[in-house]
Amino acid sequence: MPMPWCRLPALLLALALAACAGRPDDGALIPTDVAAPGAERVDVLVATTRLREPETAAMFSGERSEGIDFAHLAVSIPPNHKPGTVEWPPRAPGDPSRHFVTRERSYLDGEAAFKARLKAAVAAKAPEDRTVFVFVHGYNTTFDEGVYRLAQIDHDTGFGGVPVLFTWASRGSILDYVYDRDSATVARDALELTLRLAAESGARNVVLFAHSMGNWVAVEALRQAKISGRPDLGGKLSDVVLASPDIDVDVFKAQMDRYGVPDKPFIMMVSTDDRALLVSSILAGDKPRVGGYTEDTAAIASLGVIVVDLTNVEGLDGLNHDKFNAVAPGFLRRLRDRLAAGDDLEFEATSVGETIGTLGRNIGGAVGTTAGVIITTPAAILTAPVEAIIRR
Repeated sequence: MPMPWCRLPALLLALALAACAGRPDDGALIPTDVAAPGAERVDVLVATTRLREPETAAMFSGERSEGIDFAHLAVSIPPNHKPGTVEWPPRAPGDPSRHFVTRERSYLDGEAAFKARLKAAVAAKAPEDRTVFVFVHGYNTTFDEGVYRLAQIDHDTGFGGVPVLFTWASRGSILDYVYDRDSATVARDALELTLRLAAESGARNVVLFAHSMGNWVAVEALRQAKISGRPDLGGKLSDVVLASPDIDVDVFKAQMDRYGVPDKPFIMMVSTDDRALLVSSILAGDKPRVGGYTEDTAAIASLGVIVVDLTNVEGLDGLNHDKFNAVAPGFLRRLRDRLAAGDDLEFEATSVGETIGTLGRNIGGAVGTTAGVIITTPAAILTAPVEAIIRR
């Protein structure tokens, strides 16, 4: 049944309260020379369609630039960090023993400078770690939120590769949904370019991880890559993770029809209690978003997608929109490999014991509760789509 419009103000208020609860200080990216014992450093390369603001502490605003710009930041993760969260400083620059702080930041002038920095970062890694992880944030996200969120994901998953933030011109306001959606559309070409540069960096493979409205940019960029004849980035695209995608269900099906069934299934995380996507569906004329759609997961799976239903997972935010923090990309890669090997995912099966244990540790460490996860796989992986309930 469609959601009554009378509930929209209450849902918007919930969005506003959730945003205010975690919003950083305006000067969160001001660098500090103070170090803390036990703090860990994460270097983040940035490609963005945001407008540069060198005279402010923010570096980039929520307005659109005429092209693509680049930057580098080094973020310090505090020793008392809780997985799945960002310990924002109450005021800039923050205490590195208790907060995320910025150690270094600089603009990179032009594509050539970004390419050189990215190639150097990849070459500095051990051969097995030469993976570029491209993260695309969602709606209502400021530049500093995107930077610190990627640093948190990189740290918590023990990624080990080279993290790249693709940040499009979101104004970071719940009242600018249409502006953000148009900004995401404008950014498609820039993301396709960023993915191509990642593939040409000397990396062994590229992982694309998108959240919320960032999925619209991500899937459109992949669709364009398909049209240009390089849908898998010349064989470098190893994983595509679509977390809480804010895309109309019918639009997603049309995008995937054009892209075709991927050689390596995409991984999509959905949840029926995602309040942010509920608001999006109302704003879109009561059309369901694919990230909150679990009525026919087999139809979505048939497009070449492993659907991971996290409805039973307790969220880390009040909107249940960041549940991707409860399941690490490393687990999802292992899950895909298990399915490709023919595992039936039965709970008692010893062949998936390690996978179940990893899932339990990831969820337990992030949310501290027992949870059930429903997984629907494409028929291309198994003899028929299956659903498996895995419990800790």
